[in-house]
Amino acid sequence: MAWSGCFVKLTKTEWINSLSAVSRGCRLTLHPQQRCGFRKEARKPEPWKKDRGIAEDKKPPTSEAGDAVTLRKPGLSQMGPSPRASPRHTGKLLKPLMFTIGFTGCSFGAAAILQYESLKSRLQTTKDKVEAEQNGRASQDMTYWHNWWNQLTNFQKQGVLLLSFVDDFWNSLSEGQQMATGIIAINAVVLCCWRIPSMQRLMLKYFTANPASKTQCLPMILSTFSHYSVLHMVANMYVLWTFSSSIVSLLGREQFLAVYLSAGVISSMVSYACKTATGRLHPSLGASGAIMAVLAAVCTKMPEAKLGIILLPMLSFTAGNALKAIVAVDAAGLIMGWRLFDHAAHLGGAIFGVWYVAYGHKLIWRKREPLVKAWHSMRSQAPGGGGRPGGRSGPV
Repeated sequence: MAWSGCFVKLTKTEWINSLSAVSRGCRLTLHPQQRCGFRKEARKPEPWKKDRGIAEDKKPPTSEAGDAVTLRKPGLSQMGPSPRASPRHTGKLLKPLMFTIGFTGCSFGAAAILQYESLKSRLQTTKDKVEAEQNGRASQDMTYWHNWWNQLTNFQKQGVLLLSFVDDFWNSLSEGQQMATGIIAINAVVLCCWRIPSMQRLMLKYFTANPASKTQCLPMILSTFSHYSVLHMVANMYVLWTFSSSIVSLLGREQFLAVYLSAGVISSMVSYACKTATGRLHPSLGASGAIMAVLAAVCTKMPEAKLGIILLPMLSFTAGNALKAIVAVDAAGLIMGWRLFDHAAHLGGAIFGVWYVAYGHKLIWRKREPLVKAWHSMRSQAPGGGGRPGGRSGPV
């Protein structure tokens, strides 16, 4: 009996070690949104429950994501996900692809309408100022504001002066720096949300992009504004701030915003495709893909511009050479399987940036006139509408 017990104990130990080795060798990282592919052995009926009138629970246990977790008998089934949940199933990319196309089109359409409304508002403001000067209302307004200032308390005056200082600082920034400031503020808010424990589940679901997740489309754009590391966000936002004035002077505010958002979604789509092809289904986040599109667009448009490294001011190189070096590093990382960065997203953003300044601007932005005319006719028919559409802001 002692020999039999030792043999049974040794057999169980070897089976547990083999199971642990299989689990450690699996290259897929399971997370709450993946369906577990194990099945549970059918439980034998228990007669004593029937005698006591206790009903048996035949419902399988559920995981945190609400999926049924099933286990099979050891040695009779394969470990890992079922064939239907295979990460190489390319049919799962159809929905993200349609979202990418639709979101990109809507971004440029909304940018064209926003440019029309912005220019119309500027023209109306200028017209009102000219009419006020002609009617002599400027002196009356100065008298009104002087009396209003005298009625304020000291605390209120300090608040007004602070707001005036902030307004002067904002007006001193270029249009590109103003756009970058808004993007940096959004990224800072999302970074703070990562530090709230009660929001961790929500952040993982909507602010990390993973093709294995049930929520695939919305994280493609939300992850563009998501950073978990402070150093990661500072590095990305510094590059954005550096190139913001150049890219906005080339494209204009509205077109830059459309390119930035579209590049974020397109880079996520390229990342999805590469992850699905290689089976490395790990989540990713960050604005690197969109910023790579901005950097690539500026370097393609101004290849002879001199760039440098903030920590090595003695080194300088051209923008064209910098772009080639970055693309080469990301291509090597994608081929060799480096997992420190999402190299596929970097390459997707860079390729989109180069393509847009070379061909996309002519194919997309210069053909926005029918949409603007249709929007203008809709505004003219609406009550209080009308007015003549103005010129264009930014390049044509």
